[in-house]
Amino acid sequence: MRNTAKITTAVLAAGALTLGLSACGAGDSGSDGPLIVAASPTPHAEILTYVKDNLAKKEGLDLQVKEFTDYVTPNTATQDGSVGANYFQNQPYLDDFNKKNGTDIVPVVTVHLEPLGLYSHKVKKADALKSGATVAIPNDTVNEARALKLLAANGLITLKAGVGNEATPSDITKNPKNLKFKELEAAQTPRSLDDVDAAVVNGNYALSSDLEPAKDALFLESPKDNPYGNFLAVKKGEEKDPRVKKLAKLLTSPEVKKFIQDKYAGAVLASF
Repeated sequence: MRNTAKITTAVLAAGALTLGLSACGAGDSGSDGPLIVAASPTPHAEILTYVKDNLAKKEGLDLQVKEFTDYVTPNTATQDGSVGANYFQNQPYLDDFNKKNGTDIVPVVTVHLEPLGLYSHKVKKADALKSGATVAIPNDTVNEARALKLLAANGLITLKAGVGNEATPSDITKNPKNLKFKELEAAQTPRSLDDVDAAVVNGNYALSSDLEPAKDALFLESPKDNPYGNFLAVKKGEEKDPRVKKLAKLLTSPEVKKFIQDKYAGAVLASF
């Protein structure tokens, strides 16, 4: 069962923050004003800041980066026009968000993949997890399913055949280690590592918690045919905004690819 209280709190907080942003008139600048982009701190805001500091001026783009640490506010702020775009999510998450919230946010260009990983402060190999071990997983619909698929791909559990992006622990058909699952907000999973036996952590939260995915993860998602690439997104109808087009071009430039390769050393992978 998901933690609906936490989700409700996040939505309320998002609403309050969105109202604050709206009061500042952030969405009223028009296509000639600054483009404000909502982003997760790592790596999204770091990549955008690189673009702002090194590439945007040459293209005549006034880029402003606004950081958020949750997965709700960037979409609500984009939908109501408080920001012009966001950069933090993948297609399955956006599809689920649009369906549940009646929003019409669309992807513009895919930029990178952050491999989801299993981490532990208590064991050095996944097969060393003891019977009855507790594993923390994200509690939002898509990332929970993604985490369970990762565990299944590495032989820790078996999922019901054909299960999609709404898989939950109830869809587990085989659990040879009798693993127990602790469902947490995605941002909390790396912080839980001292309290659980292992945790499945999103790549951006791993990086912001000083984890090195390529080095510290017990195992990582494969980038091959991976549907979870992160993209620049806007409210439907804003795709042709000249500022958005300029940013999309810059985010998929050779300079950004090199920045990603040099800074993240495989923990973040360019998707273009």
